[in-house]
Amino acid sequence: MRLKPQQTGYVATKIGIDLANAPFITLPKGREAVVEAAKKIIDENLAKERALDEKVKHILDENYDEIEFQHADERQLFFMIKKKMAPEYGVIMNYDDRFNDLAHLILDELYENYLAEYTVNENQVKNVIFKSFKAFADAFDEIDDIVYNKIRNMEKEVIPGSQDYELLYERLYQEELAKRGML
Repeated sequence: MRLKPQQTGYVATKIGIDLANAPFITLPKGREAVVEAAKKIIDENLAKERALDEKVKHILDENYDEIEFQHADERQLFFMIKKKMAPEYGVIMNYDDRFNDLAHLILDELYENYLAEYTVNENQVKNVIFKSFKAFADAFDEIDDIVYNKIRNMEKEVIPGSQDYELLYERLYQEELAKRGML
């Protein structure tokens, strides 16, 4: 699941909650410090991917005439170019590998800044962080469907893409996250 910029806070909060609830971890500076550190790392990772996406779009734009002449599938070309250039930008394309890498980076940040203390092997702590990513990714599609259906079944019609729709979607999305203990 590809994270969107507005979701990084939710994932970071989930990580903070899961670490705070783990019996073998203490958070000397509190959960909010952990959430802030995790969000910063996730945001930096997404910024790398956005830079890569922009470069790929630029390449496609520069070669638009040739792409049209060859009747090439732009989406497929985008993915192929992105995959080839990903290592150069430090982007991991496989999401499980990416979540694992982010878990390591977050763990390193927590350790170096005395944000987490633990009495177990580092891998156990990293696994808590990794499972937070996986839990969010697994829940996202389900929550998205629930929120979409709630909006669709409302008496008052809300137009997708409008500001009212976006605000309503965000409020309902947060309610569903809260119900699941992810906020």
